[in-house]
Amino acid sequence: MSEVAVVIVAAGRGTRTGGDMPKQFRQIGGEPMLRRTLSMFVEHAEVSLVQPVIHRDDLDLYQSSAAGMDVILPQTFGGATRQASVRAGLEALAPRKPDIVLIHDAARPFASAALVSRAIAAAAQSGAAIPAMPVTDTVKTVDNQGHVDKTLDRGLLRLVQTPQAFSFDPLLAAHRKAQAAGREDFTDDAALAEWAGMKVSVFAGEPGNIKITNPEDFARAEAMQSAALGDVRIGTGIDVHAFGPGDHVTIGGIRIPHDQALTGHSDADVGLHALVDAILGALADGDIGSHFPPSDPQWKGAASDQFLTFAVERVKERGGRIAHLDLTIVCEAPKIGPHRDAMRACIAQLAGIDIARVGVKATTSERLGFTGRREGIAAYATATIRLPY
Repeated sequence: MSEVAVVIVAAGRGTRTGGDMPKQFRQIGGEPMLRRTLSMFVEHAEVSLVQPVIHRDDLDLYQSSAAGMDVILPQTFGGATRQASVRAGLEALAPRKPDIVLIHDAARPFASAALVSRAIAAAAQSGAAIPAMPVTDTVKTVDNQGHVDKTLDRGLLRLVQTPQAFSFDPLLAAHRKAQAAGREDFTDDAALAEWAGMKVSVFAGEPGNIKITNPEDFARAEAMQSAALGDVRIGTGIDVHAFGPGDHVTIGGIRIPHDQALTGHSDADVGLHALVDAILGALADGDIGSHFPPSDPQWKGAASDQFLTFAVERVKERGGRIAHLDLTIVCEAPKIGPHRDAMRACIAQLAGIDIARVGVKATTSERLGFTGRREGIAAYATATIRLPY
């Protein structure tokens, strides 16, 4: 079976979209565009190597966007042109010697798994293939005075997309040849391949595989995301743990010094446990006890971050996204406020969402009940998720 690699071109500045950061790091549906693009290839069964190419100035943005995606190869840095950035990605892949390489723009976050499979199959058959859409509007050439010169036969025209797919060695050789010839003006890899003498075939693209270029494209992308994930679910979770001997508690993934510890079969992270139940509730997929029973010794003392990661993966397996997580801690002590943002950051990282989509609050019970008597801590959580219909 052929080894397939993909170069994700994410080194551009994206100035036409406006905003205070390059477009590939702006959010669509609550997550950075680049993360959505990377995820599709990381999760594709036929792709084994994912090589991101970024701008040197964007390293922090990239690391935040790709957090937790361990199967991605280390990023490499792009050049002054798209062509130079693609070449950098190919050179980074060269020691691994993949059979087929796909070149994909980070600004096309809606390419489907089926499109990627078609690209791989087309490259395996022809050695060079590009996805394309027929032109439905009449197309005319216009002279310098603004007059129509001629009307083109739209039956011969195509709108070209990515991922473009090639046999790896010939494409790398073509890029090196173009560099040696001082040619840095090719706008896509198919044009470079044609110049190098490669025969490029065409396969069916997708109408939804849009490229985010202008500000209005973001509005269209948000609408597409909402339409695709229109089944909004809300789940709630409640957890309680009693105090026992110890010198710290773990809440929301954060270790907090305290004169007692929370008791439980795992690490007794009352906050993460409530969030897990909220997510599973939104999925109608049981609760934390049904997936991680206290009777099973393998979970004794286990860190609860793995429980939350499991619940998040259950959402992804359904093709869904987590839209928002909200957690309320009820206790007299310890003080939660000083640790609130650390909890939010930890939960956001585990859930693969922006910290702006995580709320953490704390309250006392006015010295009423078991929390008021400082016998334990309670947590209440709400999870909002979006699933495809």
